[in-house]
Amino acid sequence: MDFLGAPAQGAHRHEDERYAQGMQLRRAVLGHAHVDRSLDGLNEHNREFQDLITRYAWGEIWTRPGLPRHTRSLITVAMLVALNREGELRLHLDAARNNAVSREQLREVLLQTAIYCGVPAANAALHLAERVFAEQDAADLSHPRAASVQPDGAATPYTLKPPD
Repeated sequence: MDFLGAPAQGAHRHEDERYAQGMQLRRAVLGHAHVDRSLDGLNEHNREFQDLITRYAWGEIWTRPGLPRHTRSLITVAMLVALNREGELRLHLDAARNNAVSREQLREVLLQTAIYCGVPAANAALHLAERVFAEQDAADLSHPRAASVQPDGAATPYTLKPPD
């Protein structure tokens, strides 16, 4: 059971790299403001958890090459509907546009969840999505450049208004 022993030489460097990659991606997906709030709120009760999700959720899983961020974002939304995790769902509905997910694609995923997760879960998620979209529209009106340009300067493919 050597795997339970002390970390191999260089393992700490690997963990530091995983944390750095995770933090970079976490900020790209969730936004600097959200991540900064999380880090500002670090304390003895949540410090290890924040480190864990940065290293493993973001640094290990979200950085894997097997699925693009766009797909991971859609899958995450569907799973959060299934698990009835409104707070995290709100966060990922809002963050989806940072992964080039359109509102139309989110609506399709939420319709799909009605069949596999249940109509009440999908209904609640659709209402939440409407609130998130309204908040985004209000923020975009007050900061129009933020709505049209990503942090890297590329045009945002996100649809800001639902189709007529």
